[in-house]
Order: sequence, then C-alpha cells, then structure tokens
Amino acid sequence: MVRWTREELDAWPSRKRARTVNSLSGFKSATLVGSVDMNGVHNLSVVSSVVHLGSNPAQMGMVLRPPGDDAHTYKNLMATGQCTFSHIGVDWVAKAHQCSARYPADVSEFDAVGLTPCGTDEGWKAPAVSEARVRMGLTLAEDMVLPNRCHFMVLDVQWVEVDEQALAKDGYVDLGKAKTAAVSGLDGYHDTRHLGRLSYAKTDRDVDVLEDVLKGWPDVE
Repeated sequence: MVRWTREELDAWPSRKRARTVNSLSGFKSATLVGSVDMNGVHNLSVVSSVVHLGSNPAQMGMVLRPPGDDAHTYKNLMATGQCTFSHIGVDWVAKAHQCSARYPADVSEFDAVGLTPCGTDEGWKAPAVSEARVRMGLTLAEDMVLPNRCHFMVLDVQWVEVDEQALAKDGYVDLGKAKTAAVSGLDGYHDTRHLGRLSYAKTDRDVDVLEDVLKGWPDVE
C-alpha cells in the first residue's frame, strides 16, 4: 500500500492531486446535464456528482464548481430553473467526454460533438440527450453554497424516460441493460457487469440473490 498524508497531498502539483483525489470516492455516475440559456442556446456539461436525495418527493442533487465566467450550466439553471440528466452510454463516451471542453456560450455542445437534443416542448425548454437510454427533467429547488465555494444544487424530478427493456417488473432500472457508463476520477469510463440484486437485509436471515434482475422481487405486482 502507498500512503499519503494531507500535507503531502497539499504539496503535489494541482493536476496530479485532482486526478488522485477525484479517484478516491470510487465509481460514480456519468451524467450529461442539459440546459438552455435565455437566447435558446442549448448546453451540455459532464457531471460525475449526481446523487439520489429522496423518492417522495423524487429529488436529485449535484455539485457544481464555483461559478465563473464560463459556468454555463449554473447560469442557465439559475435563469430558467430547468435542467436534464442524461446517462452517458458506453457506446458514445468519447462524444460525451468532449462536452467537458470549454466551448463559448453561443456554441451548443450538441452540435459540436454530434449528439441529438430531445425532450423539449412548449412547457419544457431544457434539452435531454436522445441517445441516452435513461434521462430525466428536473427543476431547481435549492442552491446551497458549500465550504469550498462549490454549489450543491437540490433538484426536483419532473419527468423520467427509461428504455423499457431496462425496466424490471418491480420498478428497478437495470443500468447495465440501459448501457449506462460509470466514471472514475476525471477521465476513466467503465462498462459494468451485474453481480445480481441482493434481498433486503434482515438480522435473522441470509440475503438472497436475484440473478434475473429484471424479474423483480415479489413485493410489487
């Protein structure tokens, strides 16, 4: 094992430190956040900080860096109150990763990388990614400033679209079937292999393994 102290980490070059520390939290969701500015220009950004906050009501959260001049996602979300989450697919991770480039505000990442916007209508303006097999629309509930000046955005889920072939009978979404990628660190993308679903843990029994993940548990008709 290699061990580093806080003092040693602080002394590292910034890019090396960022690559290492970003890897330490483990595998994370790989998400494209879609938004639109007041002029109707679409934006896509890569975010690996999306977390589930609650199911009733359905809420998600994400961390955004301290907003600067090129904080298009943050500015668009604050202006319109809307965004989308689209799971990055294993078949198009290079296109998705290219969305992390610093394009000017008047350039749509959809056009720049070759992805297709969808999910917009008269009542919803923020674009999702047509190629994604799991996507959702969200509205801003709260903007919280963290001690490091990053912003934690609390978001209400307003609509969800999921590939029917990835949906189990009990409501579970099989992200492997949906070909969702995972991310580690800043630039490591991964396919996933399902190890099975485990039953609700009880103190008086061993866990069961549901190997047919789409069959679902019998507690939901």
